[in-house]
This record gives sequence, structure tokens and C-alpha cells, in this order.
Amino acid sequence: AALRRGFKKPVTMVFSARGKEDVYSQGMMAWWRTKHRNFDYKVTLTREQATMYQRVVDQLLHDAQQESGMRRRGLVLAALTRLKQICNHPAHALGDGSRLAGRSGKLHRYDELNASRQEKVLVFTQFREMGLLLQRHMAERFDQQVPFLHGGVSKSRRDRMVAEFQQGESGSPLLLVSLKAGGTGLNLTAASRVVHYDRW
Repeated sequence: AALRRGFKKPVTMVFSARGKEDVYSQGMMAWWRTKHRNFDYKVTLTREQATMYQRVVDQLLHDAQQESGMRRRGLVLAALTRLKQICNHPAHALGDGSRLAGRSGKLHRYDELNASRQEKVLVFTQFREMGLLLQRHMAERFDQQVPFLHGGVSKSRRDRMVAEFQQGESGSPLLLVSLKAGGTGLNLTAASRVVHYDRW
């Protein structure tokens, strides 16, 4: 019943911050086990996002009635992924390389929180496609070349990206990281903030 009334609840993304006293040298995963502060920033869907979101929900409700068992579960999981992509950005869900500005409430809030800051920030996403969109967005809107560390980056290039970020030589205070790449024992202790872009 709640699904049929539509989704008016704001989308949530979480920014995790830590103080310098929480720096550890064992790597990123070790750092995650330390005490840190979480900040939840609630943002609303744009009209385009809300329309796409409701369309997926309506289709799921229809299709789920025709299936059962594992097929129904597969439909639900696929729909959840699709909804998360819509909340990230319509262009992420569509995969059409379309315009980025002015279409995502989450991206707008992301810009507000990062545009004027010079502190080092790690931006995590589970989707390589979204990382590439964020990389493109930062170049188009802020003329900033932000490196993106993902599973397709070679070890030598990965080591160089990490070293440049740690030493402040990357040309950007931001580093985009895929969750898959971020779980490989990286030493990224120079960051003072962490952004989970996909939180929803």
C-alpha cells in the first residue's frame, strides 16, 4: 500500500567524517573500524527522478504479481538497483550520456558540500558508471580533473594515484573510489572526509 501512495520521502546520502586523531596506517578498511562521525544530508528527488522512480515501482508491483519464488526475488533486487541508480542521477539509470546539471537533487547537494572546500575528500560509489559521471561532472562544472580509482585501474596506476592523493599532488582535493577497489587494503589516510554517494 505504501508503494502505491508514491515515494515522497527524501533521498538520503551519508557523509562520514573523522578527526585527525583517528588516522591509521593499516589502510582504508582498518580506518573504517575506528570511531567516526556520520552526517546524514536529506535531499529531495527532482521531478524527473520522482517520475522515473514511480514508474519503476509501478512496474515492479505489476510484474511481481505474475511471479513467485526466486523469479520474484530477482525482480525485486533488479528494481532496487534501478531505484538506487535513479536516485543517483537520471543519466546513471538511463546510461545515455545525457546532460548532468539540474537533474539530480543528490548531485546538487553534493556540489554545495564540496565546491568551496579544499580539504581532502574520498568519494565512494559502488557503480563504476556513476564514478565516471561524477568525474565528468567535476570537469564540466568546476574545471577539476578528479582521479577515479576503480577495479579497471592497473596496480602501477593505482599506486601512483594513491601516492599523489596522499601527498597532495593529484591536482584535486577529491578522489573518486569504487567500493570494490576501496576494499583492497588501500592506504588513504590523508582524507579528512568520506562521502558515500550511493546511500539511499
